[in-house]
Amino acid sequence: MDSRIEKQEKGVFSRWAADAARALGSAKAFALACGIVLFWALSGVFFDFSDTWQLIINTGTTIVTFLMVFLVQNTQNRDSAAIQLKLDEMIRSTQGAHNALLDLEDLGTEDLDKIRELYQDLAQKARTDKMEDLAAHGTPDIALTVLQQSLRRRKSE
Repeated sequence: MDSRIEKQEKGVFSRWAADAARALGSAKAFALACGIVLFWALSGVFFDFSDTWQLIINTGTTIVTFLMVFLVQNTQNRDSAAIQLKLDEMIRSTQGAHNALLDLEDLGTEDLDKIRELYQDLAQKARTDKMEDLAAHGTPDIALTVLQQSLRRRKSE
């Protein structure tokens, strides 16, 4: 197993974030949050709807929102990485697919735009041409050229 993956699995924050995301994304957590807000709203009568009463909910929701941003981002990062690995495996195992497309997420925006344009052209050709053998199935050779140029630039940097 890759040492980077082992380190991530053993990370305290990663384990905590995964457990917290699972718990906080549950119906029980939502019901608890609704209950807290309802309790706060009803307690306003006893506190004369004072500024302090309002400050309690404002501060509480601000803190929870701030912390949830990090939790959600961590969860999305892990999910994105897992999906990317699955897609990479599908590309790698598909006969005729180009393994050069495996790490597109590491390319610069300009290179990605060039490759996207090539695939958009290929899709348009598939819609209008009757030559389905090329339009529906092949990776454009120009995309490989862009990938090779990008790889050369990365090696020279």
